[in-house]
Amino acid sequence: MTTTLNLPKQTDWQPLIKALEKAIGKANVIRRKEELLVYECDGLTSYRQRPAVVVLPRTTAEVAAAVKICDRFAVPFVARGAGTGLSGGALPLENCVLIVLARMNQILAVDLENQQVVVQPGVINNWVTQAVSGAGFYYAPDPSSQSVCSVGGNIAENSGGVHCLKYGVTTNHVLGLKLVLPNGEVVEVGGAMPEMPGYDLTGVVVGSEGTLGIATEIRLRILKAPEAVQVLLADFTSVEAAGETVSDVISAGIVPAGMEMMDNFSINAVEDVVLLDCYPRDATAILLIEIDGLTAEVEAMSDRIQALCRQNGARHIAIATDAAARLRLWKGRKAAFAAMGKLSPDYYVQDGVIPRTQLPYVLQEIEALGNKHGYRVANVFHAGDGNLHPLILYDNSVPGQLEAVEALGGDILKLCVKVGGSISGEHGIGADKRCYMPDMFSAADLETMQWVRQTFNPKGLANPTKIFPTPRTCGEAARAQAPEKFAEVERF
Repeated sequence: MTTTLNLPKQTDWQPLIKALEKAIGKANVIRRKEELLVYECDGLTSYRQRPAVVVLPRTTAEVAAAVKICDRFAVPFVARGAGTGLSGGALPLENCVLIVLARMNQILAVDLENQQVVVQPGVINNWVTQAVSGAGFYYAPDPSSQSVCSVGGNIAENSGGVHCLKYGVTTNHVLGLKLVLPNGEVVEVGGAMPEMPGYDLTGVVVGSEGTLGIATEIRLRILKAPEAVQVLLADFTSVEAAGETVSDVISAGIVPAGMEMMDNFSINAVEDVVLLDCYPRDATAILLIEIDGLTAEVEAMSDRIQALCRQNGARHIAIATDAAARLRLWKGRKAAFAAMGKLSPDYYVQDGVIPRTQLPYVLQEIEALGNKHGYRVANVFHAGDGNLHPLILYDNSVPGQLEAVEALGGDILKLCVKVGGSISGEHGIGADKRCYMPDMFSAADLETMQWVRQTFNPKGLANPTKIFPTPRTCGEAARAQAPEKFAEVERF
């Protein structure tokens, strides 16, 4: 099963470029070095690599043509959407074709009767809701970057958002895909029916990070807007009390639409930048809890949640019912990552998942790890499902700091696995976390995943080096320490 990538020399690129220009149009093929700089990284800006060439298709046929050319010349390709990913999933290789889908930004069909929308991969997440909100519908997955991230990227990484607690992540809202396979063939998986016979290939592709093909048309499920919505903001004098409230709310049989936690560091960063004047600066932690449903149901849940918050020592509880007030409370949470840019020239974000009951312990351990390594760590996360987003502040211009925060981030991921969690909840594995896959999966687990990848992508040309560890990227030292974990794993 081992696949070897025979990359062409730079002097051999001209025939491939001419073939791409003929298939897609010269204006849609980018080759100049200064223009390629725009595409050398995604949201994980710590790593940069300029691609050899960029193509900008507008149709499925043009994507298929580009992929067929890559297949013919045995050149690897990487699909890219809006470039907002946080795990290096769209990071180019040195000698690759970067297929940028930003121009494929059309909403192709809106079917309100069947609550479905068909979009191209370059459509921005929030555009879907905007297209159907006037009729009383919305699209549930809402990453913090929803105003700029693309649906295609959400498909690749199986993105979540603040409402994933009740409504699930991207895979729960994708009915079908038109897919360009790594050999350039076009297939359709899933369909208009919620349940389709045969293997769930849609579920296999969503979250595969572009290693199994490129989605060029996506059929999404949309939901009817609820009758009533409330957002509660409760502030606490301890993280433990906030964490206990999260567990108590779920134990009471209440499933909020979203339940987010921010620590004091994050609260003050947001207030400094966004100037909301609604987050209590002296709180050790705050909870943002959104509930929705029928009016009577929401009122009952609100009363119960407020009682649980007070039972656990909440000092104040603010309630927002109208759309403008709710948006104001959420604005700070969704601006938390950006707010860190004012505090530090760089930040390194991780994306681990833990059992809710482990929140107090893990947050204490993260603080201890930050002190041990000598870096400040802000915590913003989806408390309801235990999806942590520790933000490690550092200065990439200082030699050695990137490597140090990578080590700290790795320790946090290992901590998540140790308490029964995962190394990713919604950002994907990409180039950033591939070395930690053996900490979570056995060699047999990884081998099984490779069989799936090999079936779709036998030449290893579709986004190679992502997800799975390799000797070059993860280091021979790691292999020497635990060789059994890496046996029969490296393929590309």
